[in-house]
Order: sequence, then structure tokens, then C-alpha cells
Amino acid sequence: MIRMLIATKRFADHPTEWWSNPGTLILTAVFVLLVAPHALAAQPGPPLTTHVFEIADDQEVLGELQKVVARHEDTLPDIGRMFDLGHDEIARANPDVDVWLPGAGTEILLPTQFVLPEAPREGLVLNVAAMRIYYFAPGDAKGRQMVYTHPIGIGRLGWATPLGTTSISAKAKDPSWYVPKSILKEHEEEGDPLPPIVPPGPDNPLGQYAMRLELPGYLIHGTNQPWGVGLRVSHGCIRLYPEDIEALFEMVPRKTAVHIVEQPYLVGWHDGRLLFTAHKPLEESGGDWLATLELIDRRVGQAPEGVEAREIDWGRVARIARAGTGIALPIEIDTPAATEWVAAVPTVRTEAVANYRPSEAEEAAPEG
Repeated sequence: MIRMLIATKRFADHPTEWWSNPGTLILTAVFVLLVAPHALAAQPGPPLTTHVFEIADDQEVLGELQKVVARHEDTLPDIGRMFDLGHDEIARANPDVDVWLPGAGTEILLPTQFVLPEAPREGLVLNVAAMRIYYFAPGDAKGRQMVYTHPIGIGRLGWATPLGTTSISAKAKDPSWYVPKSILKEHEEEGDPLPPIVPPGPDNPLGQYAMRLELPGYLIHGTNQPWGVGLRVSHGCIRLYPEDIEALFEMVPRKTAVHIVEQPYLVGWHDGRLLFTAHKPLEESGGDWLATLELIDRRVGQAPEGVEAREIDWGRVARIARAGTGIALPIEIDTPAATEWVAAVPTVRTEAVANYRPSEAEEAAPEG
């Protein structure tokens, strides 16, 4: 095949040479007609958007699943950030892949299809179980509404991010961190004392942008440790990749409503299929399984016009819930099994699709 590719290039560069060698000309024509189209078809396509969508009133699912092929220098967190996914999102979607050494040629599933949580479609909606934030921007003059979504880091066990409805009370660029007494005490006990005020700069864990909530002591902010996005590592605040908080900071005004929910199990209709996503419930709560079963029953009764709802495969529902991979999968009887569903996902190029732009060193890295 390589010889034929070389020969085809020679034909393009020196077409007159070929008329004196009809046999080679015939072989080249066969290659172009039969082999080349398949080689071209196998090339990964451009990635699909993962962070901004125009949303319809009755829409329950955003985005589509995608796959990439890892290069030798890739890690799952690297790939995740390129596609605006958090650490646990991409790691749980690929449970059999080494997080730090996926290996060149390994297929990586990108869980870039999001079933929306049950919450008001206004302002900011945070689903701590999915570790994901949504910003439902106001509709434009034509009635169109955009929604922006990004991964988040949340409070660790013992410092859980609080649930409920609040709002943005203030915004600050290059904020100073006034360290709460409880955190000062914790660090002192661990032999890692902190100053009472951390000024702006690379050592400030708030990053360059912060939005204060009406809930006293809680912020939505950036970070100087991007690896913590998609993990439970904070003292209750919500952290985003530096590039994502910068984008949200510009769009989200003061007084914007903030709805914080905990919904590990999500159900929604998409293209005539009822999709179910299961995230690992938070350790201290365990998830409300009964409410999930009731939600599935309710969604079956809310099938879109023209879609005939099928019987639910409850065994499949249970398996998806136990796995907790965060992948949106169909759950009706006679719909494709998980392996078939994932096998049909398109392979795309590894390119930054949201606000992140890799460093010059990353961009110059050779293909694996």
C-alpha cells in the first residue's frame, strides 16, 4: 500500500511518465478507486463541541459521545482538559485504561454527551454528583437560548459543597484569599501553616477569577492546580479550569441565580432513545435509587411526539448504575447494548475544543 501511495504521488508530480507504463497506470487506478477511499474514510474527523450548545425548550440531552486515539505522550487528564472534561469524568468512562499511561493507539471514550439535571433552566446549575456546571444564558431577541457547560472540582468528604439555591453576590479579578479560621487551623495541625491572607499570584488557590455566592464562605473560582478539576479536593468551594472560569466570569452577571443539586442518576430523551447516565454517588449520601426509578417511569410517559416508548430493560439500568461510568446509554429493550453503542461512536482528532489552548510545547509534541 505504501508503494502505491508513493507511486500515486509520482503520478501527480510526473503524469507524462505513466503513459509509457500502462501496467503501472492500471494498478494505480485500482488503488485510487478501491483502496484510497477507505484510507481517507479511516481518518479521524474534527471534534464536536463540548461546552456550548443552543438548547430547545424540551431538550434533555446535550452533545454527543466521541472517541480519540491516544498518542504516546498523552495522559487521560491531558486529553480530558483538551475536551473540557474533568479528571473523574474521563477516568471513569475508561475504567480499563491507565490514567497516566494510556499507551499509543489506545482508544479513549470521551463522555461528552450530558443528560441535563432536574433543575430550573436559569442562571447557573451545578450537579455536584456529576461534577459539572451549566450556565443557562438569557434568551436572545429571537428566543434562542445558549447553555455553557464545564467540569468542576467540589468539596471533599467532610467539606461537602452545600446544596440549595443561592446567587452570585460579588465578582473579583485577581482576588486575594482570606483564609477561613478552620482552614488555618487544619494547615497548622498538618505542619503546613498558611498566612491569613494569600495575595494574588501563582500561589493563590483561587486563581485569577472568583465569584462569591450568597452562601457565606463559598466561591466559584479558578485554580492554580488544574489537576484538581473533576475531583473532590476543595474545602467546599467550586473550582474550574482557569480558562473556563475566565469565560464564565465575563458572561455571568451579579445576582445570577445558582442552583446546586446532587443527582448522580440522569435520564433524558435524545434522537428517539431514552438515555440513562449514572455517576458514582457521593460517599456521604449514596444517591436516591427509588427517586431514579420513578424518574425513569416518568420519562417513559413523556416520550417525544412520534416516538413509541419501549419497555425498559431494568437489568441494563442496574448494570449501568453499578458501573457509574458517566456514559449516556440507551436503556430500552431492543436498543443497542453498551458495547455496540460505544463501538459506533465516531473517532475524532485530538484538538482543543473549548477555551483551553495547549502550550507551545504541547502543540509541538509529535504524533504517537
